[in-house]
Amino acid sequence: MPDSPLPPQPSDGARLRAEHVTLGYDSAPIVDDLSAAIPDRSFTVIIGPNACGKSTLLRGLSRLLTPESGQVVLDGKAITSLPAKDVARRLGLLPQSAIAPDGITVADLVARGRYPHQGLLRQWSDADEAAVGDALDATGTRSLAPRRVDELSGGQRQRVWVAMVLAQQTDLLLLDEPTTFLDIAHQVELMELFAHLNRRGRTIVAVLHDLNHAARYADHIIAMRDGRIVAAGSPAEVVTSERVEQIYGLPNVVIEDPVTGGPLVVPLGMPVDETEAGR
Repeated sequence: MPDSPLPPQPSDGARLRAEHVTLGYDSAPIVDDLSAAIPDRSFTVIIGPNACGKSTLLRGLSRLLTPESGQVVLDGKAITSLPAKDVARRLGLLPQSAIAPDGITVADLVARGRYPHQGLLRQWSDADEAAVGDALDATGTRSLAPRRVDELSGGQRQRVWVAMVLAQQTDLLLLDEPTTFLDIAHQVELMELFAHLNRRGRTIVAVLHDLNHAARYADHIIAMRDGRIVAAGSPAEVVTSERVEQIYGLPNVVIEDPVTGGPLVVPLGMPVDETEAGR
């Protein structure tokens, strides 16, 4: 059972927030005039159906995507006004589809998480070595260190990418579908790791498809549909049967999780078009 995370701070004092942002691709807005605050020291999970703008919002919060209007604020300043290396020392991002350079080893890839801490007057140090080792240990990938990333399974690669982000040692972690490609045991293992990091004071923001992972581990949930936020608050406030059906069109019942006491979503199934099914 996950420990209770530290209580989130008021949204008006949040280190990271979006203010009336419009985000999209090729001048086609996906998110329009959206505002959201990430409570400090919270474990925030963004949920919603495919193509609702979850990952687009996360990319905007990370500075990977520049708003067409509005702004993302980090530590009181527009994130676009901060040098990239400065942002990388404060905020770590695990994108949805990360691609490793050809032939790179696991150890070298994870070591790239230390890049924001390097400079002309500060080269590789014992602290960097320790950070990489800690990240490999935390994700169970130390034994993979000498192997090439392109030789690994999808689940192993995902854990290696998480290790690289952890090696960055930022107070803010943004994770876009971090449990992709992982079996259920490794999904839970990673979610427990993120919960542990949150309990130690890090702010975690994750895009997840699994509602029950969101309800169990998050203390703050942002629910999206059609590029807008339809609900935000605690799991008990957001994960209700009516809300789940509103967001996903999925008939369901929400019961008490026997482990945490929080909400647990049980799908009731979807009607099948017998004509279509028989084709």
